[in-house]
Amino acid sequence: MQENKKIAILGAGESGVGTAYLAVQQGWNVFVSDFGNIKKEYKEELETLNIDWEEGKHDFERILSADLIVKSPGISPKSEIIQRALAKGIKIVSEIEFAGKYNKAKTICITGSNGKTTTTMLTFHILKKAGFKVGLAGNVGKSFAKQVATEDFDWYVLELSSFQLDDMFEFKADISMLLNITPDHLDRYNYEMQNYVDSKFRIIQNQTENDYFIYNADDELIMKEINSKLIKAQKLPFSIKTVQEHGAFADDKQITINIKEQFIMSIHDFALKGKHNTQNTLASGLAARVLDIRNETLRESFSDFVNVEHRLEFVAKVNGIEFINDSKATNVNSAWFALESMDKPTVWIVGGVDKGNDYSELEALVKDKVKAIICLGTDNQKIIDFFSKDVETIVEAKSALEAVAYGYRLAGKDETVLLSPACASFDLFDNYEDRGNQFKSAVRSL
Repeated sequence: MQENKKIAILGAGESGVGTAYLAVQQGWNVFVSDFGNIKKEYKEELETLNIDWEEGKHDFERILSADLIVKSPGISPKSEIIQRALAKGIKIVSEIEFAGKYNKAKTICITGSNGKTTTTMLTFHILKKAGFKVGLAGNVGKSFAKQVATEDFDWYVLELSSFQLDDMFEFKADISMLLNITPDHLDRYNYEMQNYVDSKFRIIQNQTENDYFIYNADDELIMKEINSKLIKAQKLPFSIKTVQEHGAFADDKQITINIKEQFIMSIHDFALKGKHNTQNTLASGLAARVLDIRNETLRESFSDFVNVEHRLEFVAKVNGIEFINDSKATNVNSAWFALESMDKPTVWIVGGVDKGNDYSELEALVKDKVKAIICLGTDNQKIIDFFSKDVETIVEAKSALEAVAYGYRLAGKDETVLLSPACASFDLFDNYEDRGNQFKSAVRSL
């Protein structure tokens, strides 16, 4: 127990309040500070726990008197409160690091620029179907800290962003997964790609010879880094390009997992479609085979999995036109995966807050698959300038309702309207969920 040691928790969302719950349970003297507004339900929970809290400001004196700070992943390391805490020598960690100190369960930890949520949910689905006592946390599910305080799981499946990994030091994954690395959030990493790569590779820190590292053997950045590192964990590669004697691979027809008992399954029986989802499936399958989950359970899980909301989510078919919500695609690479999986002529809804996007990697796919573009954003000039030579019809919409109406007009029978914005949503929407929900609502009103 940490009797009378002070902890300051910055951010009072799901992870912050969950951390507060665990900290009180473990005897810490807790103070919670949120520079924004705290949701009513979280305020009520803090009150029930008799925790001091503040919103709309940071009490620097009180925060800087703490022995430990747990910060929300969204708070920039360059913010004044963090800089002053570091100058004072106060240790700053993430919720995952803090909860890890008290966690008795084993962990499967998943990171990557794209596909994290789908792979996390699929892995969780497999373990649950196999009868494991398993929790879901990190970027998805409930607070990891709160679950450590209140549950009795044997395993956790954790989705981890680079921001969470940055504030993790002693935490260790029993099984780690690195799905891919493409440029994202570079503003947080001083526009140095290596800084971002280093952040992602924190997923393997502290792993031993008894642990496992599952990684994408088709990703050049990952392979370059692996070849220059001493990695203690047992390495399990997956590929959709080359045969893996000890790992997993796929061709156009089937996947093969070559660890312990061999597993083979036709990709046509998967619930998840597209090459990127084949990669996600290979990664999840490797984790399942490490845990000796039966082939039959694996087969069932791959065929009956329902993907997460806002990620290549089928919305409806209206007069033969299919509407797909991929609002979670907030970067170019995610949109590439979505376009790559389209097998019909596509009307593409794209746009929002540009994060320094380079659209050139989408050019070949757009030429091949896109019949019209609908720009959904306040400033669409960059998209229009780039794609006008490849796509004859480009229109602009200022709402999800307007975008869907254009989509219905421009698509024909047996064609697809795809919302895959490649951009953040904050110009017209609260977040990507709001964008996706407004899109779905507009489709259902057709």
